[in-house]
Amino acid sequence: MNRCTSPLSSRRNSALALCLLAISLWPAAQAQNLPRQFPAQALRGTLVVVQPPAITLDGKPAQLSPGARIRSQNNMLAMSGALVGQELTVNYLLESHGLVHEVWILTPAETAEKRPKAASNP
Repeated sequence: MNRCTSPLSSRRNSALALCLLAISLWPAAQAQNLPRQFPAQALRGTLVVVQPPAITLDGKPAQLSPGARIRSQNNMLAMSGALVGQELTVNYLLESHGLVHEVWILTPAETAEKRPKAASNP
């Protein structure tokens, strides 16, 4: 039973660990360079979280649906309580009962893209 490890095996293990780390981080690095794709039916608006789930969209009262998802500018989930009082330009989707179900907080580049507002839809 050999309890001593050779320097070669520890270097090999370190190299293997670094390769595995690099391979596991590759998809995340690639995903950061891709622009977000929004559904065609997503609308543009200005969202202010008043007191979750109460919000205003373009100055009109609205409400978040149970299980609503808000995605930040880096596409991570954002908690509505952390956004209270902030005026945010967003794309959003409504669910069948008229509640806001999906929200994407826009980057300046995404804000420059044209998107229909709720007022232009019947």
